[in-house]
Amino acid sequence: MIFGLDEDGRHGNFHHESYAQIRASTDWKRRLEKSHTAYKRSRARADWPWRELDCANSSDALLMNIFCHPGTIVEPQVQAMLGLESPVTPVFGFKPRTPLRGGKSDNTEIDMKLDHLLVEAKLTESDFQSAKTSLVHRYRDIEIVFDVADLPVIAGRYSGYQLIRSTLAAYAAHASFCVLCDARRADLIEKWYRVMRAVHLPNFRHRLQLLTWQELAAALPASLQVFLAEKYGIAA
Repeated sequence: MIFGLDEDGRHGNFHHESYAQIRASTDWKRRLEKSHTAYKRSRARADWPWRELDCANSSDALLMNIFCHPGTIVEPQVQAMLGLESPVTPVFGFKPRTPLRGGKSDNTEIDMKLDHLLVEAKLTESDFQSAKTSLVHRYRDIEIVFDVADLPVIAGRYSGYQLIRSTLAAYAAHASFCVLCDARRADLIEKWYRVMRAVHLPNFRHRLQLLTWQELAAALPASLQVFLAEKYGIAA
């Protein structure tokens, strides 16, 4: 399902307060212009170049609905859940430039950065992607961070590739890493725990965490809680 603006300037995929904050920020507003990957294959309407954040099942839109709302990041309980000491401005689509072997770095994005915390968000995605061995082993710190033999492998490919590279990004940046997903997705939760178990650095493993949308929802402003329950079925 694809949403757009109504005659009053409200976007059907966003809480009205969150959308107002997004429109007021140059960096956040730029995210609204990202084209949907399927736009050229299947156009909802000939004169409407629909965007990634117009899509009802966009995890990026859900993330921005929550963290662009003016009442979220100032809430002490939210800060405590995320290990923040004070309100910070979210950065969406952050590129950590994770080190590769040979002095190079990758160009992949992480969904959100909150000061020292990197966040990967999932909603309806089926998996955390998989990758061939050579793609994973190009990362400089793979053997430092992981007991590679304990990483999940399916059909000769590493499972949870997004989790592996994001964990390596957090390690290289001396940061923490959080996976945000639906409590109803036991499969994704188990895959994240499987990757975490392969981390053999105790002082780093404690900087890795899981937070569900439902846990987070309990600390959010009341109107945002109602929005999440009605639109996504996410209830505290």
